[in-house]
Amino acid sequence: MGVDLKDIIPKQDIEFSQLHGRVICVDALNALYQFLAIIRQRDGEVLKDTKGRTTSHLSGLFYRTISLLEMGICPVYVFDGKPPDEKLQTLSERKKAKDAARKKAIRAKVEGRVHDYAKYSQQVLTFSKDMLKEAKELLTLMGVPYVDAPSEGEAQAVHMCTTDQRVYAVASQDYDSLLFGAPLLVRNVTISGRRKLPGKNVYREIAPELISLPDVLESLKISREQLIELSLLVGTDYNEGIMGIGPKKALDIVRDKKFKDYDIDPKLKDMFLRPNVADNLDFSFSGSDDSGIYSFLCDERDFSRLRVERALERLKKGLESAIRQETLDRWF
Repeated sequence: MGVDLKDIIPKQDIEFSQLHGRVICVDALNALYQFLAIIRQRDGEVLKDTKGRTTSHLSGLFYRTISLLEMGICPVYVFDGKPPDEKLQTLSERKKAKDAARKKAIRAKVEGRVHDYAKYSQQVLTFSKDMLKEAKELLTLMGVPYVDAPSEGEAQAVHMCTTDQRVYAVASQDYDSLLFGAPLLVRNVTISGRRKLPGKNVYREIAPELISLPDVLESLKISREQLIELSLLVGTDYNEGIMGIGPKKALDIVRDKKFKDYDIDPKLKDMFLRPNVADNLDFSFSGSDDSGIYSFLCDERDFSRLRVERALERLKKGLESAIRQETLDRWF
């Protein structure tokens, strides 16, 4: 879910062309949740194959990744590992909220309230181990690299961005990457076109946003440690935050150096300043296994063979570009 800083973070709309030739580390679970939330049938249900297995995440991962490659953008997906102990309480609270939303979704479906059903069903999004395994298998068949983080995927993506000269930015919808120290964060990479505003029958165009951590800190007149303190006051994946304190009020508090006046464990700052990450997680693009993709998507999960065939032509060209770029990056 991440920390809510949208009201105070300066951001810049950019064109996808500005990311051409760039390697970006994508927060994999964040992207998969986006696909699962957005790619739906008209009745609000996720896409499923004839065996009843969810396929929305695979559809989004396959076609969106190809679109990125086609634009000359080289995505490397970073998957979460074991969550830190400090996050377990948050995960427990989320499960309770999902259970409540699931009951509302069932009632809405029975009563024929399609809009409410779609709204509540998005709140119960959950990824099983099988779904994550499927996503990794598909990426392997596509020739697109992924890495497994020892703990938080976003933290690992940031570490790769700051230690591997090939990586340009971190891609995620959440702002947590800034707390982990991402020099550049790109939002709206794994979604495109128009998006429906929550709770409204209104759509808006989605453009990628580039956020620079140095610019954020300069604009807010605070340090990165103070940005973390600000976020802890608002609430993060590791704590609930302080009731009644939003981003703007929290900003005033940290500017006045009054963070210590609030009952927040100062050790939580170390979750962002010194996260559990791995060094030297290498990655590389390769050719796709077309027959494997046909079997995985079409034969086993009922994807349109004609549409997949057309997509594979685009994938091949995109991978050739990514491999050339990777070769150049390694050379220089």
